[in-house]
Amino acid sequence: MEPEDRQRQIDLDKKTGHKVLSYKEMKANRRLANLIVVIRGGGEVASAIAHKLARCHFRVCLTEVAYPQAVCRGVAFCEAIYDGEKEVEGVIAKSAGSVEEVFAAWAGDKIAVMVDPEASIKDSLHPEVLIDATMAKRNLGTDISDAALVIGLGPGFRVGRDVHAVVETNNSANLGKVILEGEGESDTGIPLEIGGFTFERVLHAPEEGVFYSQKNIGDDISSGEVVGLVGKQPVKADLGGVVRGLIRVGSKVKKGTKLGEIDPLGSEEDCYIIRPRMRAIAGGALEAILMHCNRG
Repeated sequence: MEPEDRQRQIDLDKKTGHKVLSYKEMKANRRLANLIVVIRGGGEVASAIAHKLARCHFRVCLTEVAYPQAVCRGVAFCEAIYDGEKEVEGVIAKSAGSVEEVFAAWAGDKIAVMVDPEASIKDSLHPEVLIDATMAKRNLGTDISDAALVIGLGPGFRVGRDVHAVVETNNSANLGKVILEGEGESDTGIPLEIGGFTFERVLHAPEEGVFYSQKNIGDDISSGEVVGLVGKQPVKADLGGVVRGLIRVGSKVKKGTKLGEIDPLGSEEDCYIIRPRMRAIAGGALEAILMHCNRG
């Protein structure tokens, strides 16, 4: 760590009352709880990673766009941007508007969530780890120099060029694998299969407009039933089941935007539980961090 960076950390420590350790200090003290992780994104995958890392007592800050359009909102910490706080399986994320509020969230054992699409908070927090979990299938600006360990999720990142490690997100035998050379698998474009259904489960906007619905996450839905409207165009379910995910009413969407998901086998309770696929990806992110911190 450069002297000027260390001085900024010391000044931040004095201002917030919290100790920020350098990598060498963390290694000497074996206190991984002092490790700071910035995660770009706040949707289902990013939230699963944040949940696991927070349970491991890491200090986590999620960065998002001003109006997130998460579909599986029952398990998405980005909802804190709208509601102030969001709880997922006993872990709470709190909206933060400044560095001081980030530290205040951590002091309360909460994840911090900021409106910061470029993740510029990294210049103030000096995280040991930065994870790009935007799931954009391409690199939207993450650089290998952003932190001592930079992790990319899924396609669009090359180890050594963009990131130090990639975690496989494709629903294959390699799901959750930490890749240290090359890239992840190419995106198949096939939604997660549930009960033998893939594309039929997903709802898309038929045109550009504002989304409206009287349905809620967890509601039962029948095949052919209208889930909502985009403008005056109805959005119908292709199969029956439970509304697993649905973007917020009033969201402005483009034609083809993913609006929701139907789970043909699930229940209302399942809508608020982290899915196995996301836990596998989160496990890969944790593995990458421990590989980095415990290296010889």
